[in-house]
Amino acid sequence: MAAYGLYTHIASNKTRSMLLLAGLFLLIYVMVFAGALIGEVVVNSNGSVAYYINAATRDLIKALPFATIGAVLWIVIAYFGHQKMIDSITGSESVTRQEQPRLYNLLENLCISRGIPMPKLKVMDSDALNAFATGLNPRQYSVTVTTGLLRALNDDEMEAVLGHELTHIRNGDVQLMVVAVIIAGVVGFAAELFFRIFINSGFRFGGSPSRSSSSSDNNKGSGGGAVIVIIIAVALIALAWALSLVVRFALSRSRELLADAGSVELTKNPDAMISALRKIENRGELPGATSAVMEMCIDNPREGFADLFATHPSVDSRVAALVKFAGGHDPGRMALPSDTDAAEVSNGTETPPLPPRSGPWSNGKSLAGSAQEPLRGPWSRHA
Repeated sequence: MAAYGLYTHIASNKTRSMLLLAGLFLLIYVMVFAGALIGEVVVNSNGSVAYYINAATRDLIKALPFATIGAVLWIVIAYFGHQKMIDSITGSESVTRQEQPRLYNLLENLCISRGIPMPKLKVMDSDALNAFATGLNPRQYSVTVTTGLLRALNDDEMEAVLGHELTHIRNGDVQLMVVAVIIAGVVGFAAELFFRIFINSGFRFGGSPSRSSSSSDNNKGSGGGAVIVIIIAVALIALAWALSLVVRFALSRSRELLADAGSVELTKNPDAMISALRKIENRGELPGATSAVMEMCIDNPREGFADLFATHPSVDSRVAALVKFAGGHDPGRMALPSDTDAAEVSNGTETPPLPPRSGPWSNGKSLAGSAQEPLRGPWSRHA
């Protein structure tokens, strides 16, 4: 069914996401099957390919309940402990209205305007410009922003970022991404474990069979099948690991665009969302954060070859979507004000004059144009 409008796109995306998540769960069984193939070769290295596949299939059927229980147990553990793990990795701490009145009031006003339960508010001490939402139920929901973001954005831009994160919570993105990261983590952990064991054990083919004599007789002269089966198992493990990454990327990429649109729907201010994205662009790398944490952030910067594995659409494509569908205005890539100016901005909504360009976009002029040109578009001063 075709999607028309924001809410039908959200509903359609949820359906696709659940299918992707189911596929991600199936990858666990692929890993179990690959492990069964390797196990059968270890037990009997003189079997044929057909023998190993049949034996591994029987092993998989027997192991299905245990694999399912193990995966569910892992999800339950993460359900109760994932927030503590994220907080320990990022160093984020909860703040109150008295500690962060500006930030708290912006978030509270957005929640009141839409009847959304107020999530916990956390601040991470980092110069990086980023924010993310986490939680698997209303008691756990939280929105975390960095101190660098607080200094760099004015009130309108900060409100847009908070609206983006609230949309992730409203759309159920945070629950889905946490579960996806957990399941993909199981696949990745198992893949790494298999490869480490395979490399460090000095696995050799051609060992004598340890099965019964009847099994050996049935597979006599088929020792070469072990090599083929090991290759198949390694290929399955690598494929499962790669597909788990692809599913995570597919889930995250589509949701960022919808969260941008949801922020505009909450704030009615597309220019604020665009300017926030331009300021955050390529400045969001959190020191020491894992890839799982970065996937939940508003921006996950990647450059060069790493961009092939980006979990987020590029800022250019996100801005282009907001310009096309929300009527916003794109000022282009931006240089940030100094920390002193940014701190002054944090107390009001006015954007200070931007410094000259620096870096690869330098042309000797300020970002707003030459000194003689008036500021235009969303950056213009109101009389």
